[in-house]
Amino acid sequence: MCHILSGDLKKYKRYSGKSSIYLLITQQGLWAIFVYRINNKIFNSRTPKWLKNIFLGVGLLFHKFIEIITGISLPYSAQIGNDFYIGHFGGIIINSKAIIGNNCNISQGVTIGVSGRGPKRGVPRIGNNVYIGANAVIVGDIFIGDNVVIGANSLVIESVPNNCTMLGVPATKVSDNNSEFYI
Repeated sequence: MCHILSGDLKKYKRYSGKSSIYLLITQQGLWAIFVYRINNKIFNSRTPKWLKNIFLGVGLLFHKFIEIITGISLPYSAQIGNDFYIGHFGGIIINSKAIIGNNCNISQGVTIGVSGRGPKRGVPRIGNNVYIGANAVIVGDIFIGDNVVIGANSLVIESVPNNCTMLGVPATKVSDNNSEFYI
């Protein structure tokens, strides 16, 4: 648990060059990630159900507090990999069934949610090393490959292959540039 939390903090430190104390006081995205990590650990633990429900009840209060003051909703049942980074706070909604890989960055206004009808209804699965730009929306039973860049204000409703940049409404592949310089 501490290893995962320290990975998130180290990523914030790499980007900002600021001290851990400064980041813990000032970075709303980091607050949301920490509350998510603690609640997710409880959710996935083998604690007896009655005790887990008490802990999650308290954790939900912290989650709602963070959601209200930061505008970031990271439900404890979502699966978010190591070294997660939220570039700016506000308007970030992640579905409780979403899966996000390791070393991903998201910007303000991002929605990762449920959409579609019939067999296409579902929640996205996002690979490793993915950068998601401001106000992007990723919805439906789709998979976003590794090393992908989703441009700002894009609407992604179809699966995306590895190592490319997507842009537009609906998002289309605009280049083979990967996320190497964004992450």
